[in-house]
Amino acid sequence: MTSEIQKIDSSIYSFPPIANSMSKVLILGTIPGKESLRMTEYYGHSRNAFWKIIFKLYNVPFSTDYRFKVETLLQNGIALWDVLRTCERQSSLDTDIKMEGPNDIRSFLSAHPGISKIIFNGKGAARYFSKYFADINLPNQVLPSTSPAHAVKWEEKLVIWQVVKTA
Repeated sequence: MTSEIQKIDSSIYSFPPIANSMSKVLILGTIPGKESLRMTEYYGHSRNAFWKIIFKLYNVPFSTDYRFKVETLLQNGIALWDVLRTCERQSSLDTDIKMEGPNDIRSFLSAHPGISKIIFNGKGAARYFSKYFADINLPNQVLPSTSPAHAVKWEEKLVIWQVVKTA
């Protein structure tokens, strides 16, 4: 019997972007959390406010159907992606991210010239964007994270997130 300790692989990878030719606003998160990775859906954690906010902003009845969620974004000119392509992380917290690598946001924006504003879903996404893409000159805004770990009440987040509609 061996007493070697096996290293647990903690590498995670982001999902492909959600976008189409009508996309005007790019919402950037940091990288999916554990529950999102398990479900293979952006903002998959049931306590994450992202989808509830999007449906409320656009007056759409809430649905758990992921295809409907994606279609709601696309119909309203919203693109969705993450700043990071990969990283090592044991938890779902941005503060635990190590060995990160960015997505190719420059190429993405070139392929989607209608995007005129970037919204960051939390300070972590904005911080990594500044680290890797400080040269990208699009108007942007940092909004409170929709994560359940972010201690801003849902109603307050909803009011602040209204800027997505006016972008």
